[in-house]
Amino acid sequence: MTSAIVPLESFLDLPAHARLLGLDLGTKTIGLALSDVERRIATPLETIQRIKFGVDAAALLKIAEKHGVAGLVIGLPLNMDGSEGPRVQSTRAFVRNLSPLSDLPIVFWDERMSTLAVTRTLLDADASRAKRAAVVDKMAAAYILQGALDRLLRLAVPEEDEEDDYE
Repeated sequence: MTSAIVPLESFLDLPAHARLLGLDLGTKTIGLALSDVERRIATPLETIQRIKFGVDAAALLKIAEKHGVAGLVIGLPLNMDGSEGPRVQSTRAFVRNLSPLSDLPIVFWDERMSTLAVTRTLLDADASRAKRAAVVDKMAAAYILQGALDRLLRLAVPEEDEEDDYE
């Protein structure tokens, strides 16, 4: 049992009606979001308070099993210039440690600006500081997962549909 880091395109071959789980890995929490069975819409799910890796991984994998998850989309916190800093190293270490515990394929997704975008949305909605703190991680996970789902949808457009436009 070993997860593999795969390109997003390989998720097109996952079983039908299997969900994807999006993760926003923070130092204190892990925000989770779940796709619908059609893999079109990401919904904030919950936030795991980080304790230590073994406990965190067990909670994560239990949630994945409960919801019939076929793959993980993990936010990769690149620097604004695209370089990798300590947070990326921490994310990669988490995935390296998680891989032997599961056979779920894993995709990294560029999460630059996700927390900022979610925080702005919450500010626009006039959410209190306490409310923002409670939901920002799972909403950031939904933002990350939705980006991957949107890209998957564009990749899945059959070529025949494009040809039909010319008939």
